[in-house]
Amino acid sequence: MKSTLQQLIQKNKEQERAYTAQRQAEIDSPFTKDNRRDFLKKTALGGLSLTALMGLGIEDTMAETTKNVRRASAPSDLKITDLRYAHTAVMGGTAILRIDTNQGIYGLGEVRDGADPKYALMLKSRILGENPCNVEKIFKIIKQFGGQSRQAGGVCGVEMALWDLCGKAYNVPAWQLLGGRYRDSVRLYADTPEASSPEEQLKLIKFRTEEQGYTWLKMDVSIGEIMDIPGCIVNPEIFKLGKSQWSGGYMSYSNTAHPFTGVQITEKGLDELAKIVDHVRGMVGYDIPISTDHYGHFDLNNCIRLGQALDKYRLAWLEDMVPWQLWQQHKTITDALNTPTTTGEDIYLLQYFKDLIDNHAVDIIHPDLASSGGLLETKRIADYAEEKGISMAMHQAGTPVSFMANVHCAAATQNFLALEHHSVDIPWWEDLVTMTGGGKMIDKGYAPVPLDAPGLGIDLNEEVIKAHLHPSDKSYFAPTDMWNEKRSHDRTYS
Repeated sequence: MKSTLQQLIQKNKEQERAYTAQRQAEIDSPFTKDNRRDFLKKTALGGLSLTALMGLGIEDTMAETTKNVRRASAPSDLKITDLRYAHTAVMGGTAILRIDTNQGIYGLGEVRDGADPKYALMLKSRILGENPCNVEKIFKIIKQFGGQSRQAGGVCGVEMALWDLCGKAYNVPAWQLLGGRYRDSVRLYADTPEASSPEEQLKLIKFRTEEQGYTWLKMDVSIGEIMDIPGCIVNPEIFKLGKSQWSGGYMSYSNTAHPFTGVQITEKGLDELAKIVDHVRGMVGYDIPISTDHYGHFDLNNCIRLGQALDKYRLAWLEDMVPWQLWQQHKTITDALNTPTTTGEDIYLLQYFKDLIDNHAVDIIHPDLASSGGLLETKRIADYAEEKGISMAMHQAGTPVSFMANVHCAAATQNFLALEHHSVDIPWWEDLVTMTGGGKMIDKGYAPVPLDAPGLGIDLNEEVIKAHLHPSDKSYFAPTDMWNEKRSHDRTYS
């Protein structure tokens, strides 16, 4: 008579054979979906039978049955162990962040273009040892170290990397962690470049619309383009002393807020700026939206005069006509014009968007995710605007890392219009990363949303990044141990 143990072994063998046959039949069935078939194959014990384990001790049994388990799939045990960066040459200097963990998986983020990587490095001591999946908790720890515009670059870059890490840990796309998606592709808008002749500009426009497939464009309507035409500008020497609206000394035109420069546009100047828009609209037609930006630093009344001169061209929006802080002036401009208005690329946190939104001071909000607070804060901003009947476009001028962070946020946001792509003419830009789920990053003026790839859905292309590092810093994710130690008491109240 068989012993009880032998009976148990025999019973287990019979159960195993029956289960294996049932499992194989499901795998072989033409009605089994591919994802179910892959699951059945991947979760098999690789031919190791339960009976074969009965002679092993509990430690050996556990070691054998868990030897192929990925340790990166234990989100509750994740800990941040390091933060490093590589400073790329994109937009004159844009740093990609990498946050490492104790389980070998890492997250990618980005410090906004033109911002110092130290904005992120100073946060390292505050996040070491934290579980990166506690994104909101960590954001609340570090958000006090972000300021407006590029001063928020470090906080936002870390937040991006946390969502990338969390998505990888749970094996889901970042948009899923934000509550799901509204769209499978994200519409992009591209700059309409200036050129030395109408023929050359038409060639560049056709390249964008006919070859690349963009269905939304943006152009500059700057007083810099009419500065050398006599009789167009009052106080032109003020502008010339500042060199441009982008560079100059601390007290120059470029660093003087719009209401305080004394620069005005004459009627002739308005006619010349209208001719520029008329020329581009004539080449593009009215089927494609055209947004405008970068007018120059002049006061409220001149903004209204310029806006009214351009109303007839049905522009998609007038962007940042005055500094975002002057929300009352934005409202005055918005109420005076038929063309939609927008601002927001330099605003950090929802609380600083609220005056613009609550007072309908603009028709469209325009956050830059690398300044506004990252993915979740930007979604909150968009959701708040949606409740007030205001739509959202998104400013973006960085590497593919922040680009893809924007794609996930846009996918999860209902009132989204279009996302800026500022590097259309840089041939190596897309090659800085690879799409981990396969497919294209950009396809005919749209960004396909990664439907299955975890996190942001990208990984770094090391050789391309190394070939395009910023000249001032050729290091590549070098150790940053000097930032490990926390050196201050951070609480903001007594």
